[in-house]
Amino acid sequence: MAVHLNHTIVSATDKTASARFLSEILGLPEPVPFGPFLCVQTDNEVTLDYMEVRGEFARQHYAFLVSEEEFDTIFGRILDRKLDHWADPYHHLPGEINTHDGGRGVYFDDPDGHSLEIITRPYGSGS
Repeated sequence: MAVHLNHTIVSATDKTASARFLSEILGLPEPVPFGPFLCVQTDNEVTLDYMEVRGEFARQHYAFLVSEEEFDTIFGRILDRKLDHWADPYHHLPGEINTHDGGRGVYFDDPDGHSLEIITRPYGSGS
């Protein structure tokens, strides 16, 4: 039996703004409503289901594996929007990207402070 991640719930103060932010930055299809959620579908059939919540909630980290070409396109959108970005998850290397495992990676935050990351090589896969 194969086990695949199907979906995860992402807390948001404004599910529409957050779901659209992710789909636009990553170049994914428009979010689709399902019950109380607004769902963003990735190319590997995993959805991030945005749900509005009131009050405090834990900020999470979501990493997306992309091709070199996709990295250039997505990073271009990050720069076009003048979004803060970092080479590390602790935000100690502002305005930089990393080159872990012979690829490229960058971190940036969504409107609710969730840490988003794009990488071109899975961690532990290269030099």
